[in-house]
Amino acid sequence: MKSKRWVWAAVVALLAVQIVQTALVVHRESLTFDEGDHMFAGYMMWHSGDFGLNPEHPPLVKLLAALPLLGRDLWIPPAQNRDFKIEAYLNGRDWLARNDGASQRLVFRMRLMAGLLALGLSLVVFFAAREWFGTAAGLMGMVLVTFDPNVLAHSALVTTDVGVSMFFLASIYAFYRYVKQPSMQRLLMAGVVAGLLLATKHSGILLAPMLVLLIGWEIACAEKGERGKVALRLSGAFAAIVVVGVLVLWAFYGFRYAARPAGLALSTTVADYVKPLSRFNAGAVMLIAHLRLLPESYLMGLVDVKRMAQFYPTFIFGKIHAHGVWWYFPAVIVIKTTLGLLALLAVSLFAIATRRLRKGRELVYVLTPAAFYLAVAIAAGMNIGARHILPVYVFAFILAAGGVAALGAGSRNWAWAGAGLVVAHVVSALMVFPNYMAYANEAWGGPANAHNLLSDANVDWAQQLYQVKTWQDQHPGNECWFAYFAYPEIDPAVYGIHCKHLPNIDTFWLGGADVIPATISGDVFISAGDLSGCEWSSTRQNPYISFQSLKPDAMIDYGVMVYRGTFEVKQAATLSRVQNAYELLRQGKAPEALALVREAVGIDPQDLTSQTALGNVAAAMGQKDEARTAWMAALALAQRLDADEGRGQVRELEKKLGKQ
Repeated sequence: MKSKRWVWAAVVALLAVQIVQTALVVHRESLTFDEGDHMFAGYMMWHSGDFGLNPEHPPLVKLLAALPLLGRDLWIPPAQNRDFKIEAYLNGRDWLARNDGASQRLVFRMRLMAGLLALGLSLVVFFAAREWFGTAAGLMGMVLVTFDPNVLAHSALVTTDVGVSMFFLASIYAFYRYVKQPSMQRLLMAGVVAGLLLATKHSGILLAPMLVLLIGWEIACAEKGERGKVALRLSGAFAAIVVVGVLVLWAFYGFRYAARPAGLALSTTVADYVKPLSRFNAGAVMLIAHLRLLPESYLMGLVDVKRMAQFYPTFIFGKIHAHGVWWYFPAVIVIKTTLGLLALLAVSLFAIATRRLRKGRELVYVLTPAAFYLAVAIAAGMNIGARHILPVYVFAFILAAGGVAALGAGSRNWAWAGAGLVVAHVVSALMVFPNYMAYANEAWGGPANAHNLLSDANVDWAQQLYQVKTWQDQHPGNECWFAYFAYPEIDPAVYGIHCKHLPNIDTFWLGGADVIPATISGDVFISAGDLSGCEWSSTRQNPYISFQSLKPDAMIDYGVMVYRGTFEVKQAATLSRVQNAYELLRQGKAPEALALVREAVGIDPQDLTSQTALGNVAAAMGQKDEARTAWMAALALAQRLDADEGRGQVRELEKKLGKQ
């Protein structure tokens, strides 16, 4: 009895530590890139049953986060019938700015609700590891979760990564419990948890092939005379889990196919949105849509995942790749995992190889989902953060704990060695507190070097605006310029930061950058994401590449670099004019747009983007000769690029010239 009390006291203590850490971390962080979008979408789901504002992700996390807002009569920005992503991001920005501002009181409450999923993750790790490998493994696994920098970085953010990690493990664990001791209650639980997984993130559909692999293993390991019965029972169980899971998913959409309530429609149809996909994928989605097997909003999200993976560039080890690279996530694991955890995993593999860890079925249930998920992530080509493989980490915690617990049970030396590695894991994480987002282990130079190796949510997810404001208040007087990774989706002015907005890739599509001179003076703030150029398809397109060779005067939370002085920014100057010219053209102000792109070409005639834009704007005004001259100049510049980068631009320019 006393031992049980000690175990539960340890569990409660670890949960308390986790709560304190996550609350402190998110209380000091400004909005991260996707949160405003998720929060606004969640509020509108409760408010008017609108599932079309953020179909990229299923509803569960958004609905959970928005619970504290129930009954509150908040201002809602008027719909402007823009592309659904633009509508959700920009209306979400305006909604939070008007109702919450820099105080982030509502944001903090929503984050704490999302943080409940992180506590659930710790508990599921404890229960699964304890049942699979013993109480010592359960507690050790929970310690690894509680102090893992990648988990802590995302624990209380209103995003889907922690939630999907919890429900993946819970789904595999629930299925294991059913297989071990079949009952209707356990089968129903497995189906409900699978439904919660599907309602959390679209990658939840990977549970189906994982279960198929596990069922195949169970059949192969059954006695010959029993294999048929095992196959029939588990196939039936799989079908039941699918049916119950899909019903749970439908429940989160109110059992309504249409993404938006009566009188509203998505900015594009499923049929139009699938067009860039392969014939097979498009056909499968349209068949499901025709039969209405899944909600419209959920289908749009599945398509969006496939579309995003087709073009998203990759930044790793200081280089931009126009597409995904297979070794990205293995490299991320080596960089973003504590050395203590890596050593624990090596010890666990040793325990398996020497047969000190002999839990065959349990190891299969740990290793199969983790390996399958990692393989899919590698193949998918969407290389933007360790958060995308958090489910792999969850199974790694259990594997590490199980192996060390098995070795420690038979040897005091192994027990001490394992304890030392767990302490190393904890200390490494605490050394970067509270800036867990930018964690990199000591072998790679720590968080101060992370921005040179990786990008996006590995380092800078636009969470440092409070700290930028503090630095600015401590260094008043200079004019300031800000290349901010999440602008214009998040406006620094809401936090009291009033700088000229330098252009980035999002201002290209959403507008908002200021027209800037070719030489600027004062304080220049550059987010790590913009410094790396991670969203551009090539290093050449990065307007801030010249800053990479400069030592910043200050580094704010490892994610915003500060440069003080006078700097030539010709590429940013031309880009700002091109972006504003396109916005003027959309507004019907063609003469003003033409004047701006001519300025851009005047600043740098060798700039491909400016020459292309001049051709486009001139063509829109019917000035065919000027358009052709600009496009010819752009084509000559594009042909100098390497094949990977220039092929698409050459093809597009040749197409434009062919129509002349």
